[in-house]
Amino acid sequence: MPAIKEYQTVVDIAGPLMLVESVDEAKYGHIVDIELGDGSIRHGQILQVENDKVLVQVFEGTSGIDVKHSTVRFLARPLELGVSPDLLGRVFSGLGVPKDGGPQIIPHKRLDINGRPINPYARDYPNEFIQTGISTIDGLNPLVRGQKLPLFSGSGLPHDSMTAQLARQATVLGKGEAFAVVFAAMGITFEAAQFFIDDLHNTGAIERAVMFVNLADDPAIERIATPRFALTAAEYLAFEQDMHVLVILNDMTNYCEALREISAARKEVPGRRGYPGYLYTDLAMIYERAGRIKGKKGSITMVPVLTMPEDDKTHPVPDLTGYITEGQIILGRSLHRKGVSPPVDALPSLSRLKDKGIGHGKTREDHADLYNQLYAAYARGKECQELATIMGEAALSDEDRKYMEFANQFEARYISQDYYENRTVQQTLDLGWELLSMFENVELKRIDIKLIEKYMPRFRKGSSDEAGQD
Repeated sequence: MPAIKEYQTVVDIAGPLMLVESVDEAKYGHIVDIELGDGSIRHGQILQVENDKVLVQVFEGTSGIDVKHSTVRFLARPLELGVSPDLLGRVFSGLGVPKDGGPQIIPHKRLDINGRPINPYARDYPNEFIQTGISTIDGLNPLVRGQKLPLFSGSGLPHDSMTAQLARQATVLGKGEAFAVVFAAMGITFEAAQFFIDDLHNTGAIERAVMFVNLADDPAIERIATPRFALTAAEYLAFEQDMHVLVILNDMTNYCEALREISAARKEVPGRRGYPGYLYTDLAMIYERAGRIKGKKGSITMVPVLTMPEDDKTHPVPDLTGYITEGQIILGRSLHRKGVSPPVDALPSLSRLKDKGIGHGKTREDHADLYNQLYAAYARGKECQELATIMGEAALSDEDRKYMEFANQFEARYISQDYYENRTVQQTLDLGWELLSMFENVELKRIDIKLIEKYMPRFRKGSSDEAGQD
């Protein structure tokens, strides 16, 4: 093991950064301990090496550090997470330190948190359904094992409640395979963190979960490491313990703000809206650690949560996230004002892999035709709602009124559901048929007639005899 070297050659401090001179054999990404004059210890990571000058980012911040009386120890190893199956059921800080009052993890091994994205050649294609219990995801934008499906939200919208529901309810169907949730919270308030912890404890879901919590008043530097700790834990559980892991990263906008803060402290040339030019690369290195690997039983499915400043989808964070991931679930403010919860805006939401995880043997044979028809009818109904707002409901035709009524029912019964209501995918599909039963068969142009004849009779009013025969 390389010898630990000590230096008392700190020459400058700027924000969370410390410059140390006359250093030999330092390497990017390695960690350091900083002993202050009063004997207290802070921790940091090497951010840049240039000749004998080393730039260190200090996790706890540089406030109160005396340049002349500080000793920097270079530990000659990267930031690591000790892993074992005992990670499950535990709550850690953003740097992997237990904060639930439990003992330290006795690691089976220690893993470098700076893991690499999965080699494209080694990737296996996502094609197996994950049931979330949320109709707007399971029915319209199915989540598939190994997929990256971000949740686009806005300030004040209930993304915390929805992500807690995902962590609580998500499961793989059949086969009795092991499933775990890794939850990384970045820059959230103490109240929000306590809400997630209490929710998982009260429902028993904490037994299959691992939490990494970085609070809003924790150092921004720690925020950059938090998702990497979470993904390292997920990779261990998925690819060494053969579990199917759902990783929730909340909130990636806070992560990107921390990245911008460090970039500004380093005096780097800014890109769009002050974010560093390597923002896309940095996000890709996080997101692309999710997926399936050929020959491995486990998988990592990722749901990054991000708040769009001013609800702007063209903001760099959601914009770049959309390029890297396979779709997006968008929360709508107008639905939230109507009292619809969760306020998922179904029309711009999209799961690009939805066709891969549904159908006979996975969900049900009618799934694809059904969501196409529901989309079409809801889109027509929204147009009729807008027309009624402009011209008045009296100007609508009978057919337009029927579609407007469908849109209202769809929002009230299909999109809206209690945050503790866990619908099976069969219940979601049946609800879709029930809502479409207000239309005649000839109007359901996106569903195969054989499927209509098989599934619709039990939902038609006055068709109890047919339902009994079915």
